[in-house]
Amino acid sequence: MSNKEEATQLRKLSQRYVYTSIQMHESIGRKIGLNGTDHKYLGFIIQKGQMTAGELAVLTGLTTGSVTGLIDRFESKKLVKRQPDKTDRRKIIIVPNIKRITDLITPFYKEYQDKTDDLFSSFTTNELIILERYFQKALELMNAEIKKVEEK
Repeated sequence: MSNKEEATQLRKLSQRYVYTSIQMHESIGRKIGLNGTDHKYLGFIIQKGQMTAGELAVLTGLTTGSVTGLIDRFESKKLVKRQPDKTDRRKIIIVPNIKRITDLITPFYKEYQDKTDDLFSSFTTNELIILERYFQKALELMNAEIKKVEEK
């Protein structure tokens, strides 16, 4: 098999990984009362902490109207709350309820995260360097593609 054919097979395996990841997140999202994308957007909020709705729109790529609906859904489940900005009354800060989010999500991720850590630990340092390089470069490619699509 040529290097090109091997690369194509690896790309297809990577695609299967992404598709399976989407299925897993949809499944977990349904179990916690969210859809898969809302569930993943909750991850953005956990990572970044409190932010304005506009910042969340930029981070997720959603329209401000879609972000309003997203925040409404999260707020109805008491996962976030809206709080007026102390320095600018026009701004509303989205404040995550980290404990509630963690309590909701952890039962579905703890074992998977532990197994993923074990899997990565099974690789040599050199293999981990290669994996890290792949993920960094793949992220760069995806971010460049996002930018290109948004500029059209």
